[in-house]
Amino acid sequence: MTSNAHLRELGELLKARRSELSPRTVGLPSTGPRRVPGLRRDEVAQLASISTGYYTCLEQGRVQPSGPILQVLTRVLHLSDDQRDQIFELASKDSARPHRHRVQKVQPVLQRLLDDLTSTPAVVMGRRLDVLAWNALGAALVTDFSRIPEKHRNHVRILFTDPAMRTLYADWDRTARLCVTMLRMEAARYPQDARLAALVGELSVQDDDFRTWWGNHRAASVTIGAKALHHPIAGDLTLHWNTLAVGTGSDQHLTVWTAEPGSPSDEGLRLLASWAAGNGGNVSAT
Repeated sequence: MTSNAHLRELGELLKARRSELSPRTVGLPSTGPRRVPGLRRDEVAQLASISTGYYTCLEQGRVQPSGPILQVLTRVLHLSDDQRDQIFELASKDSARPHRHRVQKVQPVLQRLLDDLTSTPAVVMGRRLDVLAWNALGAALVTDFSRIPEKHRNHVRILFTDPAMRTLYADWDRTARLCVTMLRMEAARYPQDARLAALVGELSVQDDDFRTWWGNHRAASVTIGAKALHHPIAGDLTLHWNTLAVGTGSDQHLTVWTAEPGSPSDEGLRLLASWAAGNGGNVSAT
């Protein structure tokens, strides 16, 4: 049977999405001002051809929905592909007992690849966005991960707890918000992960932004983009990043940062690579 906590999370996601939609968005007539924003439960139930009582139980986390019901709600609530994946993950997991995954170690082939990448910053991340491995230029670009205790070596945690990250990322808010949504996808995939639950609890207590963004129930699976950085050694950089899944079922991803050839950012990366090589093992620039 699906865990109660999992069903409550599903209910909160449905409720949050319902509050974002207007009657006009879903083709219903407007009935004037409302006490609270969004659709009413009975309106969602009407559109989904289910009883209001059943839909209420869904939002309260009291029933486990079937696949066809989830498909209908995906359409009615105009869910994105990522949100659809999330509600199906939440509805399909079982075992109410928190599960402790084995500590992940970087795959040997990935470590060799990292060692060979001398002019491209690269990091390998695993479950819950834990940082598993990195190359010298990756450490020089972001931070010296080796100085961080292994149990705290998590990308989201570093973003929210290291003050240098708020200076490094020109648009820290956008970067951090995206990471929170990606972490929520991890929570949907591994709802009984005790370490993930502890991480969310810790950051929710320590940081108001994290607590607010986590409560928004956003979901995202983003594997490519661009970031602007203010780097203390390389100066202002605009880098394109790409995240590549490694193998099948490994839960390990390789993220690399590249610059447009011949651009000032490309020159900045070359400068940083030279600086990192000259500093030997001490490659932290933040």
